[in-house]
Amino acid sequence: MSQIENGLSTWLSSAKDPGKTELDRAGPRSESGHAAANTGSGRMADIAKNETSFYSNAEGYWKDVPPTVDGMLGGYGSISSIDINGSKAFLQKYLGDGEGKTSAGCALDCGAGIGRITKRLLLPLFKTVDLVDVTQEFLDKAKTYLGEDSKRVGNFFCCGLQDFVPEIGRYDVIWIQWVIGHLTDNHLVEFLQRCKKALRPNGLVVIKDNVSYEGVVPDEVDSSVCRDLIIVRQLVQKAGLQIVHEEQQMNLPKEIYQVHTLAMR
Repeated sequence: MSQIENGLSTWLSSAKDPGKTELDRAGPRSESGHAAANTGSGRMADIAKNETSFYSNAEGYWKDVPPTVDGMLGGYGSISSIDINGSKAFLQKYLGDGEGKTSAGCALDCGAGIGRITKRLLLPLFKTVDLVDVTQEFLDKAKTYLGEDSKRVGNFFCCGLQDFVPEIGRYDVIWIQWVIGHLTDNHLVEFLQRCKKALRPNGLVVIKDNVSYEGVVPDEVDSSVCRDLIIVRQLVQKAGLQIVHEEQQMNLPKEIYQVHTLAMR
């Protein structure tokens, strides 16, 4: 599960019928796509009743995904530029010098996969970037995929986010894209709490992910879930973070669940 540039569980749904629960396949949500078989919405506690299997099944899924941009995006490599441009416009609103601005020192790419976001979004904006992903093969590929820019990578962490503890006070921005669906509610809250402690002054935690129309929708193929926006906001609040800005990513294929970006601190 590239648990992590990997969240890209495309979570395909019907654009004409928002209530439709069957997915034809999956793609964006963690940065690794999936062909998904959706079984309908449910409670997170029921979906991930066996936490060990929930995580091990996802880890096994991502080990079979090719370490390519198309693999990370579940066959939707064509949306990469749209995604990156939207993220850059979102992030640049906060970066700079002056009161309340976020510095461009060090960023953390969570669910980094082969480093698509690191290469095209974070390294052009930050002096140093750390990557964390649960799949070692993806991180190995990232070292070559990033080319000369890999010299500005501080650390390659191979770890699931449920266990990852970022260094306190290290990061100006912690970018979490298409991967929160691989965490249980409790583990997501706990991870966000650790992220808050890892921020520098005026730092930001950013979540960018698909959101369902209502409730929690499971993807049994890659062992993940897609939550609705209300639930995501509630979990962020429970973690003690405040949302300072929120946007919907536009110009994505109609068959993909909506993608929202939330900045918090």
